[in-house]
Amino acid sequence: MKTVLIIDDEDKLRSLLARIIKGEGFEVVEAADGHSGLKQIENQEIDAVLCDVRLPDRNGVEMIGLLKAKNPHAEIILLTANGNIADGVKAMKNGAMDYIVKGDDNDKILPLLAKAVEKAHLQKKLQKLESLVSSKFSFDAIIGHSQTLKNVIDLARKVAPTDTVVLLTGETGTGKEVFAQAIHHGSSRADKNFVALNCSAFGREMMESELFGYRQGAFTGALKDKKGLLEEAHNGTLFLDEIGELPLELQARLLRVLETHEFIKLGDTKPIKSNFRLIAATNRDLKVESEQKRFRPDLYFRLNVFQIMLPPLRERVKDIPLLVEYYLNYFARQTNKKNPGYSGEFLQLLENYEWIGNIRELKNVIERSIIISDGELQPESLPFEIQQSISSRNTYMSAFSMASAEKLHIQKVLNHCKGNKAETARLLEIGIATLYRKIEEYSI
Repeated sequence: MKTVLIIDDEDKLRSLLARIIKGEGFEVVEAADGHSGLKQIENQEIDAVLCDVRLPDRNGVEMIGLLKAKNPHAEIILLTANGNIADGVKAMKNGAMDYIVKGDDNDKILPLLAKAVEKAHLQKKLQKLESLVSSKFSFDAIIGHSQTLKNVIDLARKVAPTDTVVLLTGETGTGKEVFAQAIHHGSSRADKNFVALNCSAFGREMMESELFGYRQGAFTGALKDKKGLLEEAHNGTLFLDEIGELPLELQARLLRVLETHEFIKLGDTKPIKSNFRLIAATNRDLKVESEQKRFRPDLYFRLNVFQIMLPPLRERVKDIPLLVEYYLNYFARQTNKKNPGYSGEFLQLLENYEWIGNIRELKNVIERSIIISDGELQPESLPFEIQQSISSRNTYMSAFSMASAEKLHIQKVLNHCKGNKAETARLLEIGIATLYRKIEEYSI
């Protein structure tokens, strides 16, 4: 519905305007003074306001701010008997859409109202979209209520409002980009760009041009200027996923950019400034990588200002039912099916599985299960390796009790060190390579 509020103390003029506007398909609400006009806009959905400048209790120019405070999306058009340039300028500065003279500009009223209502509806749609985006990427959208996950979310919430560099670590599939998005949307940069780049997806030359951009003619095929992601992320957030895969020579350039917030495009000579916030992610232990000369130590220390380690799915088993329900609803919609539900045995298998691929693997399993199933999800809906995982693992551990004790001890030390494998190996008094082998052997 297109609703217009008319505020004017001249009863005859107000009634005439109301009849004309109603005839064009608008719904009209009337008020004879500023006080009752504010009451109307507070209690009803108003799209546009026609307000007289001289009201018995208020000045129309001053009314703009009061009306906007009640309804920010309502567009306001001021009406005056005598045009006054100073009032007109002030009205526009205060947020009025237009300022017109009664009698002289009557033919402008209906086109202006149509434009005002369209603009108000567009603003409402935009706010709704922004609200949906915000809710999709907020911390509240992260699924789970386990204490392990809550602790990580609390850390991320604390760092989000700052401009501090964040390093997200953890196994593949634990949701590092989801956390990066939530940190961005919890910051003062939320309305600016979130620019993501997977450092393992490109070779060195392509990565360099993607990050820094280039000028026309910088190399064969550079037919026009191209903005790099560093430039696109100005005043926003740059998310570098799998940063452990970034080539060493580009690591040096990135370090300089982090120190100066300046960079030079390929084929250019002038530096460009970019005020971005960096969030990096990796499934590698960058401390070990730097010790073994596969990652620059100076860049590691520059990145490791605020590290957040995301827990693997096997350490947040309480969250599996919530995740299963979420993905069941999601893929039911995607495949035009009803949510089929699942048996207790189906859920038990999921809760006892190791989930090497974490949430990403669980998502794929649920998608597969809902496609092949014609009803309630049962154990046979799951891939064979999940159906067999519990019995084979129990048989293995019961046959080798020493292995079971060793696995448990390694897991405890890993938990104590918050997943830091270098520190775990030191406390266990074994080499880092041995630790990695045992982690793989025991599926820790």
